[in-house]
Amino acid sequence: MRIARRVAVVSALLMELTFSAAFAADSKNIEGTPQAKAYRALLKAIDAGDYDGMKKCMTKESAAGIEKQTREMNLDVKKGMELMKVMTPKDQKLTSLKVEGKKATLEATGNAGKEVNKGTIALEQEDGQWKVVNQSWTGAR
Repeated sequence: MRIARRVAVVSALLMELTFSAAFAADSKNIEGTPQAKAYRALLKAIDAGDYDGMKKCMTKESAAGIEKQTREMNLDVKKGMELMKVMTPKDQKLTSLKVEGKKATLEATGNAGKEVNKGTIALEQEDGQWKVVNQSWTGAR
């Protein structure tokens, strides 16, 4: 009975180590995924003030929504991009990725001023490419 219990405990520990190593490897590989690359391309376009580049990284519906918001706020493209750049948290780290068919969700952390924020980035496959649908950031508490 004791031997069976020990075997079970050792087996459980080995399985836990195996799974935790696999999950750690996955979190390190998030940056290499097509979803992360699509999001990083969006951030690069925002940082460069590249409005057309930003729209190419977003779903058509989301890009149209950004255009509508920009018009409603009476902002020209340059000011709109400056606003997006200021609102985008810095030093972002992607912490998890969940893919379900043609939809994916990235979780991230980043800094807004001196405050750490947590972000959720929704992506979809559109025309064979991963595109950003939206991103939502909140203060980490």
